[in-house]
Amino acid sequence: MSGFRKTVWGTIATVVMLAGSACTADRATSPEQVRKLAGGAGAEEARQRTEAGLRATVRAYTDHTSLALGLLVLRDTCAGGKARQWLDSNGDDTYEVTCAMQVTAYFGADPKHIASVLDDVLTAGERPGSPIPFTHRRNGAVVDYYRHRDGDNGTEPSRLEDTWHSLSWDTRFHDRPPARVREPQPCSAGHPPVTRCVREPGTATVAGIRKRHGMVFELSLVAPEYFTVPRK
Repeated sequence: MSGFRKTVWGTIATVVMLAGSACTADRATSPEQVRKLAGGAGAEEARQRTEAGLRATVRAYTDHTSLALGLLVLRDTCAGGKARQWLDSNGDDTYEVTCAMQVTAYFGADPKHIASVLDDVLTAGERPGSPIPFTHRRNGAVVDYYRHRDGDNGTEPSRLEDTWHSLSWDTRFHDRPPARVREPQPCSAGHPPVTRCVREPGTATVAGIRKRHGMVFELSLVAPEYFTVPRK
């Protein structure tokens, strides 16, 4: 009888232990674990590689177009996974941590030469190995619009867009209120490696760029999941 009792209690203990492990696995990732994973060697390597790639794209615009870089804002955020959702999961319970990065660059340009500026962008996109996805074949109609506007008061293009890569600009000529590139949100106090915000230069503003050049172009680049640790 004592052997039977030991077996029963041993089974119960095993079940309790497994249940406890399952409950732990099903919880949201703790802030301490998020910081540990976000600061690990794998995350840091991915972070440096991703930032270098995004900055290289900004340089492609700076080096190969007539756009003048005036401000760059980098936002880097790592988030922990939510508690396991057994019904209607949206995916945020499938990972321990995931990190995303966005670089937004603000350029000045002469509004009298929008067609030439956009033509530069499309030409730069056609260079071998260019990180710029826009080309005359895909986007040439935008340049044609500005070249042949001749007082046209129709719908003015204001954006080129690809996956996680967009270029938008101030507009002036359509029959609706002009679309203007807005000031970026201020950088809040960061907590690296979990959150980080970089503004270069710190005193630059969109209004200042517009005042100096006449109009503003906004380049948005996003790396949505540059580092992810799946939940086991």
